[in-house]
Order: sequence, then C-alpha cells, then structure tokens
Amino acid sequence: MIRKEELNLVTEWDKTFPKSEKVEHSKVTFVNRYGITLATDMYVPKNAEGKLAAIAVSGPFGAVKEQCSGLYAQTMAERGFLTIAFDPSFTGESGGNVRYMASPDINTEDFMAAVDFLSLNDKVDSNRIGIIGICGWGGMAINTAALDTRIKATAAMTMYDMTRVNAKGYFDSEDSEEKRYEAKKALCARRLEDLKAGEYLRAGGVVDPLPEDAPFFVKDYFDYYKTSRGYHNRSLNSNDGWNMIGCESFVNQPILQYSNEIRSAVLLVHGEKAHSCYFSKDAYADMIKDSKYVDNKELMIIPDAVHTDLYDGGEKDYIPFDKLESFFNEYLK
Repeated sequence: MIRKEELNLVTEWDKTFPKSEKVEHSKVTFVNRYGITLATDMYVPKNAEGKLAAIAVSGPFGAVKEQCSGLYAQTMAERGFLTIAFDPSFTGESGGNVRYMASPDINTEDFMAAVDFLSLNDKVDSNRIGIIGICGWGGMAINTAALDTRIKATAAMTMYDMTRVNAKGYFDSEDSEEKRYEAKKALCARRLEDLKAGEYLRAGGVVDPLPEDAPFFVKDYFDYYKTSRGYHNRSLNSNDGWNMIGCESFVNQPILQYSNEIRSAVLLVHGEKAHSCYFSKDAYADMIKDSKYVDNKELMIIPDAVHTDLYDGGEKDYIPFDKLESFFNEYLK
C-alpha cells in the first residue's frame, strides 16, 4: 500500500507574495512513485463550477513553493485554472529523509506525480492538465513532457538545463573531459568526507555578502533570494544551498534527449537580457529539429528582461500572464 509521510505543514500564510481574495487556498499532499510525500499549495478559483483545467507548477531549482511558483499558481488560478505549486522531493516542506538532494529522475517523477494527483482530483478534468516549470524546473518540465503523454501543454519559464550546466559549466565554458574528471573527482572525495563526518556539507546558497566584483547574474540572484523581494527561510537559494554532492548525478545524466518527440504544446519564455537565455534558445532549436510536431511549439523572448524578472515580474511586470492564459486556454480545451 502507498503510504503518505506525516508532514509538518505551516498553516499560516508565509508566502513572498500577497494572498489573493479571488481564489481558495489549501494545503494538500501527494506521493510520488518513490514513496516521497510532496507538500503542495492548491489554488482554486472562487465560485468555480464543473471540472476545471489544471496546472502544476514548480521551480526555480533551489526555491520553494512560497516563492515564485506559488505566485504563478495563484495568478493562474485567478484566471480560471485549478493550480498546485509543490516543493520537490527532499526540499521545503516535502518529504524525503535525506535533505537537500536532487535527481534528474526523481525530480521528473515529482512532476509526473503532480499529474497523477490532478488526474484523480474530483475538481479536475483529467484531459486538460498542463505544467509550468521555472528556471531549473523549466528543464524538468520539458523532460516530463517528453515522458508523460497525459500532459497537454507545458510552459518553461526562464529555463535552465541543470544537467548541461553541471556537466559543462556556464556557457559551456568547462565542456571538456578534463574539467568533468576533476569535478567528479572532487565530488567523490566529498562523499567520503561527508560519511566520515556523519552529515552532508552544504554548498551554500546565493553568495552573501555580495562581492563588489560579482558578475551580473550573481547580483541578479542576490536581488531576489537575499532581499525582502524573494527571501524565504526554507529556500535553499536564500540560505545554505544544496548538499555539495546533492547534484552529483546531473553530471552524466542529460535530460531533454527526446524533446523533439514531444507531441503536446510547449511554450518557452525567456528574458532577452537573461544570462540563461541560451538554454531556452538551444532547447527550442533541439525541440523542433527533425520533429513532426513543430506547429504547437513556441519560443517567446521578453525584451529587456533579465533572469529573475520572470520569477516575480521584476519592476516592470515582465511575466506574460496574458500569454500564459491564452496558451493554456488554447491547448487545455
């Protein structure tokens, strides 16, 4: 029998965004196929009737549902969708008794388990389910869409391919056998040090204090995760980060291998000035290359926007919620 873990869920509103009066909010849980119970915020439009189209949201990588995934979920619920925002396995309020670990497989399964949950929910039309992934979870969302035929529409916002950046470094600057060998050697040594110490050493979240000579993308992350704009006490990026060996398996387990076989609709959205924009551009090119399913694929570039502008809108409300609403309305008919 599949059993849920007993999670200690916070009952008060502790999000980084204000609560909407247009939706009903509640906390729910569901279990993935590894037996890990995921903590989830559900948002339902007030006075909604009949079975609704539904969207599962997660990300960014190292964030929690009280940050921008919850903002996306609540806003899409205001626009008529039943939505959930969940904490991935081993993070936030979700279960998994080894904390702060990540896995391409388990994190893809987290999204599939969210689709399971929505498919069996009495308020949901199981033929009208989509997903939204933000930052590193944009890559996970596309990876899930390549595997889960129940998903009718996927939006990947300010996307990272976490396997690519772990294996090749930023902008592929460490894409060599020698660099990967040294990285793997260090991770293997760290494993033994952690076992001898009896605990996993954390890698640290966003650098704090911020060095004056920090590159722009580090300043961009600091401005979100380390300030009142987006700080949350359960967020890995806002605090002590992943375990140093937490992302080890990303080095040689690339995702997105069959993205050009995705038959359902996919929308990639990225800021023009985001350091990470190359991830979406390349993912889109790979998705449509030699594909029979290109008519429902789209890359949308937001002029002047940087990476974290698509977390919460930034100063100019850069998140294209009207576009997301029309996209999901079209493909979750």
